[in-house]
Amino acid sequence: MEGFLFQASIYLAAAVIAVPIAARLGLGSVLGYLAAGILIGPVLGLVGSETKDVQHFAEFGVVMMLFLIGLELEPRALWDMRHRLLGLGGLQVILTTAALMGVAMAYGQSWNVSMAVGLTLALSSTAIVLQTLSEKNLMRTGGGRSVFSVLLTQDIAVIPILALLPLLATGNMGGILPDGSISLSAEQVEAAHDADAGHHGPAGANAAFDFVQNLPGWGVTLVTIGAVLSIIIVGVFFTRPVFRFIHSANLREMYTALALLIVVGISFLMMLVGLSPALGAFLAGVVLASSEFRHELETDLEPFKGLLLGLFFVTVGAGVNFDLLFSRPILLVGMAVLVIIVKGVILGVLGRIFRLKGRDQWLFALSLAQAGEFGFVLVSFSVATGVMPNDIAETLLLVIALSMLITPLLFILYDRISRRMDEKSGPQPPDEIDESGPVIIAGIGRFGQIVNRLVQASGFQTVVLDHNPDTIAVMRRFGFKAFLGDPTRPDILRKAGLRDASVLVVALDDPRSALQLITYARKERPDLHIVARAHDRTDVYRQFQAGANDIVREMFDSSLRAGRYVLENLGLSEYEAAEAQRMFYAHDRKSVRELAALWRPDVPPSQNKAYVARAKELQKDLETAFLNRGDEEEEEKRA
Repeated sequence: MEGFLFQASIYLAAAVIAVPIAARLGLGSVLGYLAAGILIGPVLGLVGSETKDVQHFAEFGVVMMLFLIGLELEPRALWDMRHRLLGLGGLQVILTTAALMGVAMAYGQSWNVSMAVGLTLALSSTAIVLQTLSEKNLMRTGGGRSVFSVLLTQDIAVIPILALLPLLATGNMGGILPDGSISLSAEQVEAAHDADAGHHGPAGANAAFDFVQNLPGWGVTLVTIGAVLSIIIVGVFFTRPVFRFIHSANLREMYTALALLIVVGISFLMMLVGLSPALGAFLAGVVLASSEFRHELETDLEPFKGLLLGLFFVTVGAGVNFDLLFSRPILLVGMAVLVIIVKGVILGVLGRIFRLKGRDQWLFALSLAQAGEFGFVLVSFSVATGVMPNDIAETLLLVIALSMLITPLLFILYDRISRRMDEKSGPQPPDEIDESGPVIIAGIGRFGQIVNRLVQASGFQTVVLDHNPDTIAVMRRFGFKAFLGDPTRPDILRKAGLRDASVLVVALDDPRSALQLITYARKERPDLHIVARAHDRTDVYRQFQAGANDIVREMFDSSLRAGRYVLENLGLSEYEAAEAQRMFYAHDRKSVRELAALWRPDVPPSQNKAYVARAKELQKDLETAFLNRGDEEEEEKRA
């Protein structure tokens, strides 16, 4: 027990120290975890042989990550991705395998070993790539969606790869029997059983081997289909009753236990039939995407996913064999770089074929150019089944680890390329504004769009300004006229008719830009009515002091409406709930104006004694007003 606690303390301390430093330097959390692993493993020697066992445990972080991603995708969205999955993902696996197989044969390896090397290196790191894309908010870009499609295809491709690898073994390769079952030599069977005791990879390939080795081909197919269907059936028909049963216990930890049971149970089932647990978890997530328990599952599993993924990256760094690396540093680093170049070139060509352009194409090519964590599993399985000799396997494991270590640097390279593309292209010149109207709307995001539609539907002319060319293009596609230009620039405002406008709507996302625009507009037009969008109360106070007339907090009105719905469902009539909403709204407007006079920009509100004291008094006033209102309603009912 003491040894376990000591090792756990080492892993956690390394992560807690290294990751914040890496994040502060702009290197990302993944590189921090990898550096922590290198520090406690090869450098200081604080961890040793137990790293592989920890890594097998930490691989559940990848499974949880794909389950959570599946929760964000409904089946319709997955169906819409079918062209990327089959075309882009399928071609990537096939072409990369062929190219790297050719490189291995050029180095003098036999065709079967070369094919095993190609299949192993064709897969990319789901853990590193998806974690980094999420951190950088790139998942919803065109390149990010294409990257995810390829990673999902690679998970699917693991199934035929695991079935193919035993057939590549040297010596007596066995064969396929007339009934469709796979026949292996006695040596291969013994090797597979020996490896089963020490191999616990995410695919559970050897554990599944015991279960399916004697089944005919049609039997393996039926078992596989049955496992997939069971996940779908349980997800559709049984999750709701189970959640209701858990809810009756009224214990918060039971929800967490159920979420873990879903992931662990699916992993075991997939391992039993030789499928990827990550693929099964993703499928379960898609099935549950439309469930009302989706957010509950996300909340329960998110902390486990983050910790396990971080632990996985630490073990990758700790497992780097520096003795082998230092014996042939140029050759091994060169091989890792060669793998990245070959995969990157193929990915770049495929990205162009599938119409990815600019930064999306660079993101697609650079993010998937490394080898993946599943390569460790495939290498171990290749050795166990006699496909690959030990010396080649050790070299290949180090090449995979080095390529994964280089991946965060590829994302840094992408960031620099993206910035240079912005600098070279420069901002687009503003449109020639040829219209004027009583209302100028600065910013046409989700907030400004609603204002614009309401005002135009009421018969008033608007002049819409926004600095984002993509947003302007979308507006024009839907038939709304808008002009490209920075609303904070005085020349753009003059061309838009600031001198003659009656109302200026400041709907910009950036609070600083919004404050700058309000200040300038009030200075130029003291009589102009300014309606401003604010992020929170602090923004309200700043904009109030800058001269805005009507200030709307982003979430305030929608939150009021939600509160009214709550009151209606608690037994209040529609009138009573609406009256409560009206009273709260009127009191809040009064409170904001009073507190704005006490607010100081150089002192946090919680440390401003006068502000805190008045806020408490206003809250008591609100409670008293509602209490008096309730007494009046009771008297009216009695009368």
